[in-house]
Amino acid sequence: MTEYSRVALSALDVAPVWTGSSATRSLRDTIALAQRLEQLDYARFWVAEHHGVPSLATSATAVLVAAVAGATTTMRVGSGGVLLPNHPPLVVAEQFGTLAALHPDRIDLGVGRAPGSADPTTARLLRRGGESDADFLAQIAELTGYFAAGPGEPAPSPQSGVAGEHRPPMVILGSSPSSARMAGALGLPYAYAHHINATATVESLAAYRESFQPSARFRTPYAIVAALVFADDTDEAARELAAPLLVGQVRMRSGRMDSLFPTPRQAADFSFTEAQREWARDRLERQIWGSPERVRERVTELVRATGADELMALTMVYDPERRIHSYELLSETVGRV
Repeated sequence: MTEYSRVALSALDVAPVWTGSSATRSLRDTIALAQRLEQLDYARFWVAEHHGVPSLATSATAVLVAAVAGATTTMRVGSGGVLLPNHPPLVVAEQFGTLAALHPDRIDLGVGRAPGSADPTTARLLRRGGESDADFLAQIAELTGYFAAGPGEPAPSPQSGVAGEHRPPMVILGSSPSSARMAGALGLPYAYAHHINATATVESLAAYRESFQPSARFRTPYAIVAALVFADDTDEAARELAAPLLVGQVRMRSGRMDSLFPTPRQAADFSFTEAQREWARDRLERQIWGSPERVRERVTELVRATGADELMALTMVYDPERRIHSYELLSETVGRV
């Protein structure tokens, strides 16, 4: 198990769009956040892939990775992740090979297989078919074949182009034991989405380590756990930080996918049903939130339970300054343990 003091700290962002704001503002806030987190020595900054959701502006992942990488100088930047069934593997290889050429030793390629949209029509427009385990493995194999080869590996495909000269580290993303076992069998790092499915985190990380087979590029397992984090000076302030996101997600669960995330005032005025209130309470309790002391305790518990090598924080907060403050407190908290 990883010692807590050795756990790396990184960030995931989805460019949330709040009522009264715009996608343009959200994307600019994402870049400003990355620049501040680089100053705080966060190890990496990833952006997600979502489609057909007005409240999330991360629909062109490679483009946003390029923008963030161009606005920073030392921090690793990557996808969290490219949803491979939505894209031809050659196009992904060309995009991330180009990014790796422009930003040597700074680009990560996280890949997953979720649709990236809860809207069936959008999902159908994106999907290229092939969503089984075997299909996903074939897509990964094809993608890998376009990148520069390591010792003892076959030469890259003749169609590789710039990708054939580079090979950004690939990470498998998932939220279940099956994706964890797949990452382990491939001998690749694994990023678990605790913020999506907090009920299978421990089981999945154990499955990953048990199934890990050393590969030419990765001799030992490496596990990232991505979690929602809301840190503030007091528990009550942190709970207030989380409220707009929780209300927005409650509305999404009821089918309101076309609305932006609410403002703090709108969140405070929202009328929960008892079932919705219980869901929101449980959702928050399974993540990391609170004062620095509480955050320290929750991070310690999560790392001890999972053996994570890295904590990737996702903080979705209405006020950009309070969002940055949350990341600052998290950095100070982890650094003191």
